[in-house]
Amino acid sequence: MAVLAALRARPLRFPFTRDSLRCWAYLAGGAVLGLLTALLLLALTALGLGLSVVGVGLPLLLAVALSGLPAGALERRLLRFVEPAPVPDPHRALPGAGRPARLRTRLRERATWRELAHTLLVAPPLTVAGLGLTALLLFSATLVVSPVVVQVLAPETVMLIPGHAVPGPLHALPFTALGLAGLYLGGHAGALLTAAHVRLARLLLGPREEDPGGQVLELTRSRARLADAFEAERRRIERDLHDGAQQQLVALTMTLGLAAYELRERAGAGAGTGAGDAGAEAGGAGAEAGALALVDRARGEARQALEQLRGLVRGIHPQVLTDHGLAAAVAEVALRHPVPVEVDLDLPGRLPGPVETTAYFTVTEALTNAAKHSGATAVTVHGRVVAGRLVLQVTDDGCGGADPAAGTGLQGLADRVAILRGRLMVTSPTGGPTGLRLEVPCSG
Repeated sequence: MAVLAALRARPLRFPFTRDSLRCWAYLAGGAVLGLLTALLLLALTALGLGLSVVGVGLPLLLAVALSGLPAGALERRLLRFVEPAPVPDPHRALPGAGRPARLRTRLRERATWRELAHTLLVAPPLTVAGLGLTALLLFSATLVVSPVVVQVLAPETVMLIPGHAVPGPLHALPFTALGLAGLYLGGHAGALLTAAHVRLARLLLGPREEDPGGQVLELTRSRARLADAFEAERRRIERDLHDGAQQQLVALTMTLGLAAYELRERAGAGAGTGAGDAGAEAGGAGAEAGALALVDRARGEARQALEQLRGLVRGIHPQVLTDHGLAAAVAEVALRHPVPVEVDLDLPGRLPGPVETTAYFTVTEALTNAAKHSGATAVTVHGRVVAGRLVLQVTDDGCGGADPAAGTGLQGLADRVAILRGRLMVTSPTGGPTGLRLEVPCSG
C-alpha cells in the first residue's frame, strides 16, 4: 500500500510530509461522511421497521439493504485520495438492463452484501476512530498555540488542565511541547488507521475470484497473456524470415548474378573466335544466349520474391520499430505511402513495447484504409503523451463512410487496444473527413 510504503521510506519525517496531511484529511472527511451515513441508515431502518406492518416500510428496508452500493462506490472513490492503485468495482456491468433486472442481479451478488457489511459493521468503528484521531489532532494543535492563547486572554485565567491555572505564556510552553508530540504521534497513528481503511476496503469492497467481476478480471489478464504470447511468436517468425529465408534469397540473387556474368563473358569470348569456327560455335552461342535469358529471368524473380519477403517481414514486425521506436517507424511508413502523409509525433522517449506495437499497427491500418478506400489526397498523423496516456490521431481528407464492422481491420485493433485498457474511436461521416483517435495508457 502506498501509505505504508511512504511510512517505511521516511518513518521519522512522515508526520511532516504531504502524505500525512492527506491521511488526516481523508480520515476527517471519512469520519464526517461515515457519521452522516450511520445516522441516515439508522433513521431509515427505524422508519422502515415502524412502517413495515402496513407494507410501506418494505421499500425503505430494501433501500437499507442496497445502501452498501453507493456507500461502497463513494468509499472506493475516496480511497484514491490516499491510494493511487484503485479498488476495482466488483459488480458486473449490465448495459441495457432494465431497473428490475439490475435490482435482481445486485441482490444476488455477494459483493452487494459485503459492501453492506462494510457500511454497517466496519465503517462505524473506523468512523469512531477517525473522529477520535481528529479530536486528538485538534486538541494537540490547541496545545501548540497555548502560549498565544494565554497571552491574548490575559489577565483572564486560563486552565489547560482542570483546576490548574496557567500564570503566563512561559508556563504554557510545556503544553506546546506536549501538543507537538501529539501531532507527531498522530501523524503515525493516522497512517496506520488509513492503512487499515485501505486493507479492509480491498477485502470487502473489491472483487474476489469467486465473483463474476474477479472472473472477468482474470479473463482480461489471460487475454493480455495470450496477446503477449502472440506478439512474441510473431517476432520469432519475423526473426526467422529475416535471418533465414531472406538471407538465402539474397545469396541466390548474388549467385544468379555471378552466373549471368560468367555467361556474358563466355559469349564475349565466343564472338572473338575465327571464321572457320563460326559454324561450330553458332549452336553453342545460341544455347548460351538462351541460358543467359533464363538466368536473368530467374534473377528478376528472385529479386521480386526478396522484395515481397521484405514487405512481409516489415508487416509482421518492422525492425525499425524495435531499434528506433514508434516515431521512426511511422516516419518510414509515411515515406513509402502513396498518399502524402504529414507526421507530427512528439514523444518523450521510448514507450512500452505493447503500446508502441499497437500504435504502429493502428497507424498502418489507418493509412492502408486511406489509400484503398477513402480516396484521400492528404493524411495527418499527430501524437502526444498526455497525462501518462499516448493520444494518437490519424486524419485524412477522404470521402468518409468508414465502418469498423465492415472488415477494415479496425475491429481487431479495437480488441487489441481494449486489452491495454485503451480506447479506439473512429469518426467518419459521409463526405469526410475520417478521423481515428487512439488513447492507450503508457503503463502498458
